[in-house]
Amino acid sequence: MTRRPSRIVVLVATFALGLAVCAGLVFFMTGRFSKTPAFQSATVGGPFQLTDQNGKPFSDKDLRGKPFLVFFGFTHCPDVCPTSLFEVSEILRGLGPDANRVGAVFISVDPERDTPAVLKDYLSSFDPHLRGLTGDPATIAAVAKAYRVYYKKVPLEEGDYTMDHTALVYLMDKQGRFVAPFNIKQSTATAVADLRRYL
Repeated sequence: MTRRPSRIVVLVATFALGLAVCAGLVFFMTGRFSKTPAFQSATVGGPFQLTDQNGKPFSDKDLRGKPFLVFFGFTHCPDVCPTSLFEVSEILRGLGPDANRVGAVFISVDPERDTPAVLKDYLSSFDPHLRGLTGDPATIAAVAKAYRVYYKKVPLEEGDYTMDHTALVYLMDKQGRFVAPFNIKQSTATAVADLRRYL
């Protein structure tokens, strides 16, 4: 007569199988089976052709050969945008002469109001290395989609509006490839040292 496996043996075997499946999923999701981290497998960024605060054409090709930071926002933003641009400015100032070897662009998600002239006036309060970029709504939408940026017009009282948007700073390498979100909340010295690694 064949002996049936005990209930404990069955439970242990089932538990071990479950652990193996979970481990496999963890390895797959974290990219442990690939040569690059999982977050790098997603495409972020790409070619663009916009207009800078001086009314001149500006494209991704103007940034090639140097690491660069990208931030999407709008000039009527009451808090997040000016704070983020101030922090980026502090990092650029902390780089000293090496700031010329780094790019930093502020792309408007509010092209209706953010003309080149408006951007120029707005950016006069920040580091001069910052470039403000705008374009027609369709072009801005395409660039935002390429960077996986969410933005939406939010109506306010009396016919005015604000913009809800992703507030990440993107770090791109010298070839225009996405590296990671850049932490501008760390100390200026730490952020400068972090950015220098990509020069």
